[in-house]
Amino acid sequence: MKGLLGVKVGMTQVFDEQGVTAPVTIIQAGPCFVTQIKTNETDGYEAIQLGFGETKENRLTKGQKGHLGLLKQDKKHPNRKKSFGVGLLRYLQEFRTKDVDKYKLGQEVTVAQFEAGERVDVIGTTKGRGYAGVVKRYGFAGGSKTHGQSDRHRAPGSIGATSGTAHVFKGKKMAGRMGNERFTSQNLEVVRIDAEKNLIAVKGSVPGAKGGLVVIRGAAKS
Repeated sequence: MKGLLGVKVGMTQVFDEQGVTAPVTIIQAGPCFVTQIKTNETDGYEAIQLGFGETKENRLTKGQKGHLGLLKQDKKHPNRKKSFGVGLLRYLQEFRTKDVDKYKLGQEVTVAQFEAGERVDVIGTTKGRGYAGVVKRYGFAGGSKTHGQSDRHRAPGSIGATSGTAHVFKGKKMAGRMGNERFTSQNLEVVRIDAEKNLIAVKGSVPGAKGGLVVIRGAAKS
């Protein structure tokens, strides 16, 4: 299992040994902590759940605190889990793995599991652009700027036929909400790793704004 939660720091460029520049995105990846272990016997499949990011206690529900093992054990609730030292974690993400025996609750998972040169997928939420027209949203050319046209420069044109069709087909590209969607950048090359500062540099861009949550995992199509 290779997977981490992180925060997008921003973009920069690095030089390789031949002096060629490459655009990279810096991600503050981890440290993450194992908050749950799922097995075939208990859940029907094998996976581990990682937690990332500190938060305030008043932002967690009682159920979330119990899941993280932060509730004190008392006589009324003898089955409550004792704290396993992960602290107040804001984000939780599950990763499938066949090696659940290698993990234990509270274990720290860092960026050291990745190596320079390997491929990863980075999942995030794209920037929200609000309500946008078809020219900005889909790259439409717009209408003619001559022959008497004065108000159709950024219009979509005809959106459907009359007579037999008599309606607009579902899925037609039209104006609407743009961005703020889950997106995966696939097969990005890991350029550099800084295990001490929990930083990973991947070649190319990743979805989302600076400070946005991203999920890093081993490439599915490498």
